[in-house]
Amino acid sequence: MKTKICLHLLIILLLNGSSFKAKAQEMKFENMRTNMVLDQLIKRGIKDSLVIRAMENVERHLFVPIRLKKYAYQDRPLPINEGQTISQPYIVGFMSEQLKLDSTSRVLEIGTGSGYQAAVLGEICKEVYSIEIIKSLQERASFVLDSLQYKNVKTYLADGYLGLPSDAPFDGIIVTCSPNNIPKPLLEQLADGGRMIIPVGETGVKKLVLLKKQNGKISKKNVLSVRFVPMVDKRGISY
Repeated sequence: MKTKICLHLLIILLLNGSSFKAKAQEMKFENMRTNMVLDQLIKRGIKDSLVIRAMENVERHLFVPIRLKKYAYQDRPLPINEGQTISQPYIVGFMSEQLKLDSTSRVLEIGTGSGYQAAVLGEICKEVYSIEIIKSLQERASFVLDSLQYKNVKTYLADGYLGLPSDAPFDGIIVTCSPNNIPKPLLEQLADGGRMIIPVGETGVKKLVLLKKQNGKISKKNVLSVRFVPMVDKRGISY
Protein backbone atom coordinates (compact mmCIF):
# COMPACT_ATOMS: atom_id res chain seq x y z
CA MET A 1 0.00 0.00 0.00
CA LYS A 2 2.81 2.37 0.97
CA THR A 3 4.59 1.63 -2.31
CA LYS A 4 1.47 2.52 -4.31
CA ILE A 5 1.04 5.80 -2.42
CA CYS A 6 4.68 6.73 -3.01
CA LEU A 7 4.36 5.90 -6.69
CA HIS A 8 1.24 8.07 -7.01
CA LEU A 9 3.00 10.95 -5.25
CA LEU A 10 5.98 10.61 -7.57
CA ILE A 11 3.72 10.72 -10.65
CA ILE A 12 1.93 13.82 -9.33
CA LEU A 13 5.25 15.56 -8.64
CA LEU A 14 6.55 14.70 -12.10
CA LEU A 15 3.37 15.96 -13.76
CA ASN A 16 3.38 19.16 -11.73
CA GLY A 17 7.05 19.71 -12.53
CA SER A 18 6.43 19.18 -16.21
CA SER A 19 3.45 21.55 -16.15
CA PHE A 20 5.48 24.22 -14.35
CA LYS A 21 8.31 23.88 -16.86
CA ALA A 22 5.90 24.21 -19.80
CA LYS A 23 4.30 27.31 -18.29
CA ALA A 24 7.70 28.87 -17.67
CA GLN A 25 8.66 28.21 -21.29
CA GLU A 26 5.44 29.79 -22.58
CA MET A 27 6.04 32.88 -20.40
CA LYS A 28 9.55 33.11 -21.82
CA PHE A 29 8.23 33.00 -25.39
CA GLU A 30 5.57 35.59 -24.52
CA ASN A 31 8.22 37.98 -23.20
CA MET A 32 10.36 37.41 -26.29
CA ARG A 33 7.34 38.15 -28.50
CA THR A 34 6.57 41.35 -26.61
CA ASN A 35 10.17 42.51 -27.04
CA MET A 36 10.09 41.55 -30.73
CA VAL A 37 7.06 43.74 -31.35
CA LEU A 38 8.53 46.68 -29.46
CA ASP A 39 12.11 46.55 -30.76
CA GLN A 40 11.67 45.18 -34.28
CA LEU A 41 8.33 46.67 -35.27
CA ILE A 42 7.26 49.73 -33.29
CA LYS A 43 10.76 51.22 -32.93
CA ARG A 44 11.33 50.71 -36.67
CA GLY A 45 8.19 52.56 -37.69
CA ILE A 46 5.36 50.02 -37.87
CA LYS A 47 2.29 51.96 -36.74
CA ASP A 48 -0.77 49.96 -37.83
CA SER A 49 -2.43 48.86 -34.58
CA LEU A 50 -4.06 45.84 -36.25
CA VAL A 51 -0.70 44.57 -37.48
CA ILE A 52 0.94 45.19 -34.11
CA ARG A 53 -1.80 43.36 -32.24
CA ALA A 54 -1.73 40.47 -34.70
CA MET A 55 2.00 39.99 -34.25
CA GLU A 56 1.61 40.19 -30.49
CA ASN A 57 -0.93 37.37 -30.70
CA VAL A 58 0.66 34.95 -33.18
CA GLU A 59 3.11 32.54 -31.57
CA ARG A 60 5.92 32.53 -34.11
CA HIS A 61 7.79 29.72 -32.34
CA LEU A 62 5.01 27.31 -33.32
CA PHE A 63 5.75 27.86 -37.02
CA VAL A 64 9.50 27.11 -37.02
CA PRO A 65 11.30 23.75 -36.76
CA ILE A 66 11.70 22.53 -33.17
CA ARG A 67 15.48 22.93 -33.27
CA LEU A 68 15.06 26.64 -34.08
CA LYS A 69 12.37 27.62 -31.56
CA LYS A 70 14.83 29.51 -29.37
CA TYR A 71 15.61 31.78 -32.34
CA ALA A 72 11.97 32.33 -33.33
CA TYR A 73 11.74 35.94 -32.15
CA GLN A 74 15.13 37.13 -33.35
CA ASP A 75 15.42 39.82 -36.03
CA ARG A 76 16.17 37.49 -38.93
CA PRO A 77 14.65 34.99 -41.33
CA LEU A 78 14.96 31.31 -40.43
CA PRO A 79 15.16 28.18 -42.58
CA ILE A 80 12.12 25.89 -42.50
CA ASN A 81 12.29 22.99 -44.98
CA GLU A 82 12.70 22.44 -48.72
CA GLY A 83 15.17 25.31 -48.98
CA GLN A 84 12.51 27.83 -47.91
CA THR A 85 12.48 30.39 -45.10
CA ILE A 86 10.19 32.17 -42.67
CA SER A 87 10.67 35.91 -43.16
CA GLN A 88 12.09 38.09 -40.42
CA PRO A 89 9.38 39.64 -38.23
CA TYR A 90 9.97 43.19 -39.48
CA ILE A 91 9.38 42.18 -43.11
CA VAL A 92 6.17 40.36 -42.15
CA GLY A 93 4.96 43.44 -40.30
CA PHE A 94 6.06 45.86 -43.02
CA MET A 95 4.41 43.93 -45.86
CA SER A 96 1.20 43.44 -43.87
CA GLU A 97 1.01 47.15 -43.03
CA GLN A 98 1.49 48.20 -46.66
CA LEU A 99 -1.76 46.46 -47.65
CA LYS A 100 -3.87 48.58 -45.22
CA LEU A 101 -6.12 45.69 -44.22
CA ASP A 102 -9.06 45.46 -41.83
CA SER A 103 -11.70 43.01 -40.64
CA THR A 104 -13.59 43.21 -43.95
CA SER A 105 -10.60 42.39 -46.17
CA ARG A 106 -10.22 39.30 -48.36
CA VAL A 107 -6.55 38.56 -49.00
CA LEU A 108 -4.56 36.24 -51.24
CA GLU A 109 -1.11 35.11 -50.12
CA ILE A 110 1.33 33.54 -52.56
CA GLY A 111 3.85 31.32 -50.78
CA THR A 112 2.38 29.86 -47.58
CA GLY A 113 5.73 28.54 -46.39
CA SER A 114 5.53 27.99 -42.63
CA GLY A 115 2.04 29.53 -42.38
CA TYR A 116 3.21 32.36 -40.11
CA GLN A 117 2.35 35.21 -42.47
CA ALA A 118 -1.05 33.62 -43.12
CA ALA A 119 -1.71 33.48 -39.37
CA VAL A 120 -0.83 37.18 -38.98
CA LEU A 121 -3.21 38.02 -41.82
CA GLY A 122 -5.83 35.73 -40.26
CA GLU A 123 -5.76 37.84 -37.10
CA ILE A 124 -6.61 40.94 -39.14
CA CYS A 125 -8.74 39.92 -42.12
CA LYS A 126 -12.10 38.39 -42.83
CA GLU A 127 -10.73 35.74 -45.23
CA VAL A 128 -7.21 34.61 -46.13
CA TYR A 129 -6.45 32.38 -49.12
CA SER A 130 -2.89 31.07 -49.18
CA ILE A 131 -1.19 29.15 -52.00
CA GLU A 132 1.88 26.92 -51.63
CA ILE A 133 3.49 24.92 -54.44
CA ILE A 134 5.51 22.53 -52.22
CA LYS A 135 3.27 19.78 -50.87
CA SER A 136 5.12 19.07 -47.60
CA LEU A 137 5.07 22.77 -46.65
CA GLN A 138 1.39 23.18 -47.54
CA GLU A 139 0.44 20.13 -45.48
CA ARG A 140 2.41 21.20 -42.41
CA ALA A 141 1.21 24.82 -42.57
CA SER A 142 -2.37 23.64 -42.96
CA PHE A 143 -1.99 21.35 -39.94
CA VAL A 144 -0.54 24.11 -37.74
CA LEU A 145 -3.13 26.69 -38.81
CA ASP A 146 -5.99 24.23 -38.23
CA SER A 147 -4.56 23.29 -34.82
CA LEU A 148 -4.55 26.97 -33.86
CA GLN A 149 -8.17 27.36 -35.00
CA TYR A 150 -7.61 29.79 -37.89
CA LYS A 151 -10.94 28.99 -39.48
CA ASN A 152 -10.75 32.03 -41.77
CA VAL A 153 -7.48 30.86 -43.37
CA LYS A 154 -7.54 28.38 -46.26
CA THR A 155 -4.41 26.88 -47.82
CA TYR A 156 -4.12 25.45 -51.33
CA LEU A 157 -1.53 23.30 -53.09
CA ALA A 158 -1.22 25.16 -56.38
CA ASP A 159 0.94 27.35 -58.62
CA GLY A 160 1.00 30.80 -57.06
CA TYR A 161 1.87 32.54 -60.33
CA LEU A 162 -1.66 31.74 -61.52
CA GLY A 163 -3.32 32.97 -58.34
CA LEU A 164 -6.78 31.79 -57.38
CA PRO A 165 -9.25 33.08 -59.99
CA SER A 166 -12.14 31.08 -58.54
CA ASP A 167 -12.13 33.29 -55.40
CA ALA A 168 -11.05 36.61 -56.91
CA PRO A 169 -11.14 39.54 -56.65
CA PHE A 170 -9.01 40.18 -53.55
CA ASP A 171 -8.66 43.39 -51.54
CA GLY A 172 -5.00 42.59 -50.97
CA ILE A 173 -2.41 40.27 -52.46
CA ILE A 174 0.86 39.52 -50.67
CA VAL A 175 3.62 37.59 -52.40
CA THR A 176 6.38 36.03 -50.28
CA CYS A 177 8.53 34.67 -53.10
CA SER A 178 10.15 36.57 -55.93
CA PRO A 179 9.32 36.28 -59.65
CA ASN A 180 11.39 38.03 -62.31
CA ASN A 181 8.32 40.02 -63.35
CA ILE A 182 4.93 40.81 -61.81
CA PRO A 183 2.50 38.00 -62.72
CA LYS A 184 -0.34 39.28 -64.91
CA PRO A 185 -2.91 36.84 -63.39
CA LEU A 186 -2.36 38.41 -59.95
CA LEU A 187 -2.93 41.91 -61.30
CA GLU A 188 -6.18 40.72 -62.85
CA GLN A 189 -7.31 39.21 -59.53
CA LEU A 190 -6.69 42.39 -57.52
CA ALA A 191 -9.91 44.23 -56.71
CA ASP A 192 -10.36 47.85 -57.74
CA GLY A 193 -9.05 49.90 -54.83
CA GLY A 194 -6.89 46.95 -53.77
CA ARG A 195 -3.16 46.72 -53.05
CA MET A 196 -0.48 44.14 -53.82
CA ILE A 197 2.98 43.85 -52.27
CA ILE A 198 5.53 41.70 -54.10
CA PRO A 199 9.33 41.25 -54.26
CA VAL A 200 10.56 41.40 -57.86
CA GLY A 201 13.99 40.75 -59.34
CA GLU A 202 16.14 38.19 -61.09
CA THR A 203 19.07 37.66 -58.70
CA GLY A 204 20.38 38.83 -55.34
CA VAL A 205 18.64 41.82 -53.79
CA LYS A 206 15.02 42.29 -54.92
CA LYS A 207 12.82 45.36 -54.98
CA LEU A 208 9.71 45.14 -52.83
CA VAL A 209 7.04 46.69 -55.03
CA LEU A 210 3.74 48.13 -53.85
CA LEU A 211 0.99 48.19 -56.48
CA LYS A 212 -2.39 49.91 -56.24
CA LYS A 213 -5.33 49.43 -58.57
CA GLN A 214 -7.64 52.41 -59.02
CA ASN A 215 -10.29 52.64 -61.73
CA GLY A 216 -8.66 49.72 -63.47
CA LYS A 217 -5.23 51.40 -63.61
CA ILE A 218 -2.13 50.14 -61.81
CA SER A 219 0.39 52.36 -60.05
CA LYS A 220 3.73 50.99 -58.83
CA LYS A 221 6.20 52.09 -56.20
CA ASN A 222 9.45 50.52 -54.99
CA VAL A 223 9.32 50.60 -51.20
CA LEU A 224 12.20 48.47 -49.90
CA SER A 225 15.21 46.36 -50.89
CA VAL A 226 14.79 42.75 -49.75
CA ARG A 227 15.93 39.17 -50.24
CA PHE A 228 13.37 36.45 -50.98
CA VAL A 229 13.45 32.92 -52.34
CA PRO A 230 12.47 32.73 -56.04
CA MET A 231 8.94 31.98 -57.24
CA VAL A 232 9.01 28.62 -59.01
CA ASP A 233 6.64 26.43 -61.00
CA LYS A 234 5.83 22.76 -60.27
CA ARG A 235 9.09 21.70 -61.94
CA GLY A 236 11.10 24.00 -59.65
CA ILE A 237 11.93 26.40 -62.47
CA SER A 238 11.97 30.10 -61.58
CA TYR A 239 9.38 32.44 -63.09
